[in-house]
Amino acid sequence: MTDVDGPGGKRVGWVELYFDLVFVFAVGQVAHGIVADPHWARAAAALGLFATLWWTWIGFAVLYNRRGDDSRVADRLFVLAGTIPCGIAATQAHHVFEGHPAIFAGAMAGVRLILAAAHRWPRGGGDQRRISWGYAVSAVLFGVSAVLPHYGALWAFALVQEAGFLLLGDRRERRRGERPTREAKWRNMLSPPRDPNLALDSAHLAERFGLFMILLLGELVITVGTAALERPADDLGYWLALAGGLVLAGALWWVYFSSAVEIYERMLGFSGGNPAMAYSLYAGGHLMPAFALLLMAAGVNLSLHESPPHAAAWFTTAGLAIYLAGTRAFATGPRRWYAALAQTAALAVTVNLAFLDRLLPAPAVVLVIAVWAAATAAVTALIRRRSLTRLGEDPVAFLRQVADRRRTEGETGA
Repeated sequence: MTDVDGPGGKRVGWVELYFDLVFVFAVGQVAHGIVADPHWARAAAALGLFATLWWTWIGFAVLYNRRGDDSRVADRLFVLAGTIPCGIAATQAHHVFEGHPAIFAGAMAGVRLILAAAHRWPRGGGDQRRISWGYAVSAVLFGVSAVLPHYGALWAFALVQEAGFLLLGDRRERRRGERPTREAKWRNMLSPPRDPNLALDSAHLAERFGLFMILLLGELVITVGTAALERPADDLGYWLALAGGLVLAGALWWVYFSSAVEIYERMLGFSGGNPAMAYSLYAGGHLMPAFALLLMAAGVNLSLHESPPHAAAWFTTAGLAIYLAGTRAFATGPRRWYAALAQTAALAVTVNLAFLDRLLPAPAVVLVIAVWAAATAAVTALIRRRSLTRLGEDPVAFLRQVADRRRTEGETGA
């Protein structure tokens, strides 16, 4: 893959793939933190830590999408420089769980200084300068948090303001005091940004996120393989664990790549690379599904221990439910009430599969969950394929149906 513009749009650069390898090591430490202390409080802390790393990765993904080019040495150097503080942060993730975030926060501040410089030099326009100043503010916030006891609030504020200036800063003009309607919000989201420099390349973003999801799935595969190596060959649990883990990983791959990834790319393309649409589909929309992969990896890892905790099955099933809910197609057209009820019921059944650990050994529970995930993937792929067909036949009508459904749901809720 080379970073050139072709018929399918911009492609992911080689230096981006190298950066992702370093970054996946960092987020992998988050999953290991859950395994070290398998409680929901630790899982919640892991989500906060993952969100911090996630928005760091988003910064580089959006930077290279808008301005990056593998043929320019400076662009490659900025990305390679970012791997150093990210690598340091990876080694310090466990200290954050223990209440010692200083080095991790310092590394996050260093990453944001690099992003600020990348947006500022040498050809940054007005919007690029605004983004550069935003990252400089984030760097200060992370730096200050290294010496303050309540660092979480500063991190949260830094991440929220990064989302604002990076992808949600293209505001449409409206009269003072006027509150935008739901229809106006959808119309703005489906319209190209006023500044062409803020538009995002849909092909590049779809490929970048797809590759990152593959790497996160790799964390689950590595977990299964490592655990299987530690079991004797005549142990039935060995084969159940190996089969269940690989079936689960394959089903998760199918849910995302069978059609959803194509729907996301087309939706962003139809919007002209609208940053708000990119946030809804990718930056914000992929946060929970990506974390769900780490939560499932931790759950499967714990399920394969000699004495697995009760939380192991719950991490796996809750992660699967979050993944199924988060990776659904963004627009599925009009839905009947019974379809929404069926979806809610399916997610409830998914979570409650964890109760099987009272009847079956942990490896067998993993296998049952994997079979359920495979069945769900088959149904989901069929539904999404029909949505993809409707989207291809008449994109404008499809998007209008989505807007109408959202408006109707809002009126019903009101």
